[in-house]
Formats: sequence, C-alpha cells, structure tokens
Amino acid sequence: MLQVRELCVHRGGKQVLHGVSLDITPGQITALVGANGAGKSTTVLAMGGVLPVSAGHVELTGTSTDGSTRVVLHNCRPEVVRVAGVAVVPEGHRVLGDLSVLDNLRAAASSLSPAVSLAAIDRVLAVFPELKEKLPALARTLSGGQKQMVCIAQALVVSPGYLIVDELSLGLAPTVVKRLAQVLEHAAESGVGVLLIEQFTTLALSLATQAYVLERGRIAFAGTAAALRDQPEILHNSYLATSATA
Repeated sequence: MLQVRELCVHRGGKQVLHGVSLDITPGQITALVGANGAGKSTTVLAMGGVLPVSAGHVELTGTSTDGSTRVVLHNCRPEVVRVAGVAVVPEGHRVLGDLSVLDNLRAAASSLSPAVSLAAIDRVLAVFPELKEKLPALARTLSGGQKQMVCIAQALVVSPGYLIVDELSLGLAPTVVKRLAQVLEHAAESGVGVLLIEQFTTLALSLATQAYVLERGRIAFAGTAAALRDQPEILHNSYLATSATA
C-alpha cells in the first residue's frame, strides 16, 4: 500500500497541508477531490518528491519473503520515487515540447535497459494506438488530449505499482476524458493503485472505490466513493468553505 501519514507541507512560508493522511490500495482507484486552493496539487508534488515535507511521511508498505517491507519516499528526489514504483502525471499536460513523441517516451523509459525500453514503449503504444502516427511529431504540436495521452504513457512505460494523476480532465473534451478514464480503469484492473486528483467530482467518484475530500489543507472526508456520492452536502460544504477563505 502507498501510505501518506500526517503530511504537513509549507510553500512560500505558509503551511498548506495540515496532517493529511491517505491510503492508496493496489488494484483500486482512489479519488482526492476538493476545490481550487484546497491543497490537492501540493499533495501530489509532495508525494512525487518535488516539494519538501515538513512533517509526516510518505511510504510504501508491503510484504516480502523476509517479512514486512517499508520504503520511505518523503523528501526523496522525484527519480527515486519513480524507481520505487510511484509514477506521477502532473497537472497541465506537461510534455517535452521540443522533442518528438517517441523521444518523450524514450526519455521516460531511460531508467530501463534498451531491450526492456523498446518492449515497454511498444506496450504503451498498444494502450494508446492514437500516438503511433504521431511518433515523429514534436510534442508541442499535439492537441491537449494527445499531450495528456503522452503524459500517461510516460508514466505507464515504467510499469509502476502506483499511478498519481493530477487533474485528468483539465481542458479536455468529454470524449477524450472518457478514453483516458478507461485507461485508468484498465490500469487498476491490472493491479495498479491509482490516485486520481480531480476538481470534476462526478468523474472522480464514478471511477473511484475510495474517496477523500481535501478542504483547506485538511482531510474533511475519508470513506467510500459511494458514501460520498450519497452525501453531496459534504462536497458542497467543502467547496463553500474553501471559496469563503480564498
């Protein structure tokens, strides 16, 4: 399991996260929802090794033939987090714009051996066949949906155990969002633990098994996605509270 416990993060001298705790379970999609400014992206960046953690921890826990295992990830460099099996798709469709699509995938697979890298790229192109004809194109020339496909393909190319996706649907057409949602569902079915961070709560809760609501840097709800769908007042109150302090 990928665990976040009592996570505190400061940005610009201000505390943004106040004791955030999450569990991301293999084979499930977990949703983290909340209004703009609630701290969702800060959570992603801290889990991915981009932002330093002031207190609390992020770790992988599990079992091996020798017993329990624990891999500490907080305050590790992003490449260390990725090698440990946690891949992050940041907000904003961030690709290497002056490189071709193929070179974007090669860069993401650079930690793999050449033979494994080739097979991994073939595997993600089977997931996103739409990208095959775009392989020679510069990534900056792609549409927003195609860039998001490249970003997710870059994350999947290393066969992560956990996938963190920040704002999957941002700026994308509904048909593209549906296509990408299917990819996340398939990843979860194959055993990957997915953390989906979304402002579009209807989408997130339709995909997720478990859900958390983040409000002003604190967890305001933790439970099943079904329970949250049945209690819309929780989300409503959370969004109102964030807006009132913005």
